Amino acid sequence: MQFLRPLTFLLFILLAGCSKPSDKIIVATAANVQYVMKEIQAEFEKGSTDSIHIVVASSGKLTSQIREGAPFDVFVSADTRYPEEIFKNGGAEEKPKVYASGTLILWSKNISENELTLAMLADEKIRKIAIPNPETAPYGRAAIEALKAANVFEKVKSKLVYGESIAQTAQYITSGSVEAGFNALSIVLAPETKQKGNYTIISDSLHHPIQQAALLLKHTNTSPKKSISEKFYNFLYSEKAKAIFRKYGYR
Repeated sequence: MQFLRPLTFLLFILLAGCSKPSDKIIVATAANVQYVMKEIQAEFEKGSTDSIHIVVASSGKLTSQIREGAPFDVFVSADTRYPEEIFKNGGAEEKPKVYASGTLILWSKNISENELTLAMLADEKIRKIAIPNPETAPYGRAAIEALKAANVFEKVKSKLVYGESIAQTAQYITSGSVEAGFNALSIVLAPETKQKGNYTIISDSLHHPIQQAALLLKHTNTSPKKSISEKFYNFLYSEKAKAIFRKYGYR
């Protein structure tokens, strides 16, 4: 795997708040997992000198950065496709493993929970619908599948407003700049957004399962980060981490 240019690599180190590259491992985290990861980070670092730095973006954007040589140590994706791609291209020595399955929701700042349905999105009072970019965000792909399965996509495709990630889509929804939008259950269950609007769960029979996988990247083979990276990667599959994932609606 290539390394970034020195200036870019230095930027990553500064972002991580490190005096040396070995101080922390860098965990590339899909936007839908960001609130969960804060709690997992706190649990992992409790009573330990090991620490991590979290970089949040869409899975597709993080994958592009990994291809370009970003010095990430662990990749926590919102799907299995991107980690599999990285593994097949030699970016990791072990296959990715699924850590949880996510849940797609339809969310609105002002529309009541009882009114929120896929069919109502075709109503003329709904002018804009936020959706994570399906090119880079797995929840966006699931939303498109659900709209098509419900025979609504052709009626609403001109209303779709694409966010770069789950996080940006959430901003569109909570600010009221769109009437409704698709997001992850984990986002609306987070303390920061729990009281901001209403939501309904989209049946997983309308889209492919949103299985989410993590990957221990080959970059981390450089000592002394390897042992900490492996420790954190294994922690993602521990009972303590599973309990946190369940708290945020993951299966």
